[in-house]
Amino acid sequence: MALVKIETAGGVAVLTLNRPEQRNALSRALQTALAEAIEAASADDAVRVLILTGAGDRAFSAGLDLKEVAAFGLAQGADDTPRKDPVRALDACPKPVIAAINGVAVTGGFELALACDILLASSNARFADTHVRVGVIPGWGLSQRLSRLIGISRAKQMSFSGAYIDAQTALAWGLVNSVVEPDRLLPTARMLAADIASCDAGMVGRYKALIDDGFDLPFGEAMALERARTLAGNTGVTAESVARIREAIQARGRGQTGG
Repeated sequence: MALVKIETAGGVAVLTLNRPEQRNALSRALQTALAEAIEAASADDAVRVLILTGAGDRAFSAGLDLKEVAAFGLAQGADDTPRKDPVRALDACPKPVIAAINGVAVTGGFELALACDILLASSNARFADTHVRVGVIPGWGLSQRLSRLIGISRAKQMSFSGAYIDAQTALAWGLVNSVVEPDRLLPTARMLAADIASCDAGMVGRYKALIDDGFDLPFGEAMALERARTLAGNTGVTAESVARIREAIQARGRGQTGG
């Protein structure tokens, strides 16, 4: 059985964590398989957008496989099994990644979701940071990403208590973009991915890099970065190309509104 199911169509790659009986817990083998799948999709010119989800309706991912952790510890290669880092692969991915969170996203699974660009949730989704209960310091960015998304006080509430929040709370707190019924999650993610894939791939990649690179800087430096990239990137824009783009945007708008 493939640990990561991969389906590619229409410029969209759907990567599905495939250990449903273990609530898609991130074994070392699954971590490596997922990292390799992300790297392959990142390098594939036919893929413009990635969707990451979990098999079954119980879990996006319950986090690290605690049976493995108990047996081998957390050190890289402690069981002599090579392992790749899926969060690092997501951070390096130049293409938009949509998380379709179909169930619980806990600790390492939560970190995996937070490394994606856009988070969509099923009404079954729940989120928890249980690092304090397990006695492990996060290593995939949860301590920094979560507070930037929902505010430092709410992040501390989640991280210090280890308590779950439901999908509607996650939406109210700004953790996820939208919440849909379970049977609408993947269709909604595919629709959004297709919309993104219909745009110029190079432009989307440059814009993603600008947002991410600027987010890591103080505001003034981020504005300077935007100005520098504007000067470098817009020199080839002509009146004729803008006119063509304007016509295409207007036609798309009329199609969306039924006009």
